[in-house]
Amino acid sequence: MVFPPVEPSETPWLLDAARASPGDDLVAAGADLEPGTLLAAYRLGLFPMGLGPHGAGTVGWWSPDPRGVLPVGALRVRRSLRKALDRFEVRVDTAFDEVVQRCADPSREGRWITGDIAHAYGRLHELGWAHSVEAWQDGELVGGLYGVSIGGLFAGESMFHAVRDASKVALVGLVERVHADADPRRLVDVQWATDHLRRLGAQEWPRETYLARLTEALQAPQVDLAA
Repeated sequence: MVFPPVEPSETPWLLDAARASPGDDLVAAGADLEPGTLLAAYRLGLFPMGLGPHGAGTVGWWSPDPRGVLPVGALRVRRSLRKALDRFEVRVDTAFDEVVQRCADPSREGRWITGDIAHAYGRLHELGWAHSVEAWQDGELVGGLYGVSIGGLFAGESMFHAVRDASKVALVGLVERVHADADPRRLVDVQWATDHLRRLGAQEWPRETYLARLTEALQAPQVDLAA
């Protein structure tokens, strides 16, 4: 893993011109998926998803209102999940491409990870910005997630599991690493707080609150997730 990450060329797109009405999640469309564009977007609270069927077509830039987040101290690990932790080995960045491919499985409902998206995050991974947190069992990858780490922000993109509790274990492993120093500026962004994530402690923040806290998070030191 590259650490510290390498800053790519700046994007030529004026992403900070994106505007959104309260409650609207999609705020802009177009631009590209170059590393500099992706990093500029995350620093503004945006993330990409294609607008066509299965994520194909024009790139849409999203800033959910409300936003799903796991701030420091919010994670809830119930007793049953705590017991499950011992059944898995958590690793970082040992199977990034496979995690992305498993998240992009065409049989999954709501799949949006296209070949272009996978390639774009692969480039971010090579530069040290995108990471996978993986749950392994008996030498087999059975769950995991991937996302982008910038300063004190980890922006989660997608997760998968092939064994019960595997993706939850990966999320616990992620949060423990990101929040290890208890710096209150740090945030794990989960985009939308689903019922599944709320049971783990995810909160919903208005967009304005998220953007204000994002500014603080970006000022925190970069986390070496593999340390």
